[in-house]
Amino acid sequence: MKKNTVLMIILLLVVGVLSACGDKSSEASKLEKKELILGGTIPYSDMLEKGVKPYLEEKGYSVTIKEFNDYVQPNLALKSGSIDANLYQHEVYMKAFAKENNMDLSGVIRVPTAPIGIYSNKYDSLDEIEKGSTVAIANDPTNLARGLTVLRDNGVIEFDDDVDPLKASVKDITKNPKDLDFKPVEAAQLPRTLDSVDVSAVNGNFAIAAGMDLNDAIVKDKLPENIINQVVVNTADKDAQYVKDIEEAVRSDEFRKVIEEEFQGFHQPEWFKQK
Repeated sequence: MKKNTVLMIILLLVVGVLSACGDKSSEASKLEKKELILGGTIPYSDMLEKGVKPYLEEKGYSVTIKEFNDYVQPNLALKSGSIDANLYQHEVYMKAFAKENNMDLSGVIRVPTAPIGIYSNKYDSLDEIEKGSTVAIANDPTNLARGLTVLRDNGVIEFDDDVDPLKASVKDITKNPKDLDFKPVEAAQLPRTLDSVDVSAVNGNFAIAAGMDLNDAIVKDKLPENIINQVVVNTADKDAQYVKDIEEAVRSDEFRKVIEEEFQGFHQPEWFKQK
């Protein structure tokens, strides 16, 4: 009886040791991940390709950049594990998306961000906009608010003082002297609306993807830090070594050089300005 008890104790100890080793091995494997798939929308996929990928490859990673053309799939891909990090969204959008889709996401580091601009094929200034003109704006809440806020900041419309400019909607407009007619559409489709509406508030990344010049915007928005785009990962992975190396790549002189040469006119996060 005693012999069997001793054998049982030994067996349990062996199983425990193997289990612990397995856990450590799994954790080490996770931290030492060397094949990365990073996702983003244009121009952030290009930013990853030119400013992040070469740096990571110098550190021994194999890196693939996956390009997306909407604001939904990059996060769903992150959730499914088909990509390891993405770059296209700001903190406000990330939190709203995570809550709605039962995800746990974390921002890693902010990057220079393309502004939303007010564009028109018909008008060269906001003063020229005629009464009753049609304005296309994004249909997702955050970018809709950004588009309206650009117009508010430039005196075209007004909100009440207690309205959060990051959550503003058409119903929050208190003064609309030009009697503008707002038409929400999917953000990716905004550049195409310029032939059918009078004015369009276009996200910078989609403007660039459509071959538009950011400098052609009548006016551009001013971004607070929580509306500047960031690298995003699943929160469970935020302490992994590859995530730390992605942040290191973004903070590198090589990344800064790419931004200065190829992404001019982008809003810069505070850390980028201060270096």
